Amino acid sequence: MSEVTIELTVNGRRKFATVPARTTLADLLRDRFHLTGTHLGCEQGVCGACTVLVDELPMRSCLVLAASCQGTEVVTVEGLDGPDADRVRAAFSHEGALQCGFCTPGMLLAAHDLVRRREALTRDEVCVALAGNICRCTGYNGIVRAVQSATAEGIEAEGSATVH
Repeated sequence: MSEVTIELTVNGRRKFATVPARTTLADLLRDRFHLTGTHLGCEQGVCGACTVLVDELPMRSCLVLAASCQGTEVVTVEGLDGPDADRVRAAFSHEGALQCGFCTPGMLLAAHDLVRRREALTRDEVCVALAGNICRCTGYNGIVRAVQSATAEGIEAEGSATVH
C-alpha cells in the first residue's frame, strides 16, 4: 500500500503525517491526532457526525481523503473558537439543543458555518441547511432555534460594531 506525507494546519497548529494513501481525514484526525470530537457514525457521509471545516467549508471528513487536504486549514470541534463559536455554544445550551451529544460536534460546526454568514434564516432554511446532519435524539427543534438565535445575535453584534 502506498503512503503519502501531508502537511496541514489543524486547529491552528501545523501538522505533518505519513499515512496510507486511502486514509480518510476522519481517521487521521481521530487516530493520529487524537481529536476524537470528530465522531464517526455512518462512515458514508450521511449522518454529518464527522463534519469539520476545511478551508472554512463544512466537509464530511469520513468522505475526504487525508491526502487531498495537503496545505489546507482544518478546524474540528476542539478548535472552534471566536465570538461566533461562543454564540453557537451558548445558544445550543440555552435552547436545549444538546442531548446525547453524538451529533453535537457536527451540528456545532454546521451551525457555526451558518452563523458566520450573517444571513437571517427562516426555520425552513435552517432545516434545509442542516439536513445532512442527523440527530438521533430528535433534538431538531432546539437546534434550529439555537441556529436562529445565534445568527440573530451575530447580525446584531455586527450591526452594533459598525455603528460605533
